[in-house]
Amino acid sequence: MRTEISTAAAFVTRLLRAAGGIGEEQLRCFRECLQEALREHYKHHWFPLVPSKGSGYRCIRINHKMDPLIGKAAGMIGLSHERLFQLLPSELTLWVDPFEVSYRIGEDGSICVLYESPQPGGKTSKPLESRSSCKEEWVIGRSSPSKNYSMMTVSS
Repeated sequence: MRTEISTAAAFVTRLLRAAGGIGEEQLRCFRECLQEALREHYKHHWFPLVPSKGSGYRCIRINHKMDPLIGKAAGMIGLSHERLFQLLPSELTLWVDPFEVSYRIGEDGSICVLYESPQPGGKTSKPLESRSSCKEEWVIGRSSPSKNYSMMTVSS
């Protein structure tokens, strides 16, 4: 569980670093706070013998609402949800499962694997997707501005 959580927290931290405007010490604190929040959240929901069990519970999601675990870690370094929506993709799904961490940016984006290890009992996992397509997906996802869903416009 430690490697999977570390991978997930490092990925979100890299997204924040790439967006700019946050110091390295704040990013380090964010990563540590997110790791602790994930460890606590997953404590009784980690099933290495049945990795898909609890996958929905462990999913980190930004989809017009900020994931509470990311929000909690960001709050520890003084980042508001509004600021997070400016820095992170408006739609991000991050699956943190035993033996695999993967993500998708946008509803129609490719699923990209960040970490994968063999499952116990000799089960082989699916091969990693092309890293170049995942990098392209990440760039595409970040280049589109986050939407502001707190405003409504009406035109006639």
